[in-house]
Amino acid sequence: MINQYQDHEDLEQLRVVNNFFNEARFVNDIDLWHKSDYWATPLEFLAKDAGDCEDFSIAKYFTLKEMGLDISKLRITYVKATLLNQAHMVLAYYETPTAVPLILDNINKRILPASERSDLRPIYSFNADSLWLARTRNEQLKAGKPDQLSLWRDLNKRMQLEMF
Repeated sequence: MINQYQDHEDLEQLRVVNNFFNEARFVNDIDLWHKSDYWATPLEFLAKDAGDCEDFSIAKYFTLKEMGLDISKLRITYVKATLLNQAHMVLAYYETPTAVPLILDNINKRILPASERSDLRPIYSFNADSLWLARTRNEQLKAGKPDQLSLWRDLNKRMQLEMF
């Protein structure tokens, strides 16, 4: 998939990657990894063909990165899913830094602009370069580096061991 779509337009890459990973099963971390919170590497996710929302978002992020999509356009976004009243994670794609992002989600599988996802309230977002805190639904404050997130550090260490 990576080689086949690496020269395609961003929106086509988003569609293909979102559809591919959304075929996997949702399984919570306790049942799958016997841990309360675990961020699986893309290879771990593919091997199990299952994961929770973080695993879907992370696998999509790194696959799009490998396809050559500019990571400055991507943010893994921690949100509150208001209809489910629970924490959730999605992948956001920003065509430009000030654009309304498109949301790639494993619950609502259609790629939609964030403006059409009133069920999601952003808390923070990050990519390999930066970490942002949501001040309002449409305003984010740069808050440092993603290495502040211990699960992100652990994920990246394991990925280096896998040579992803």
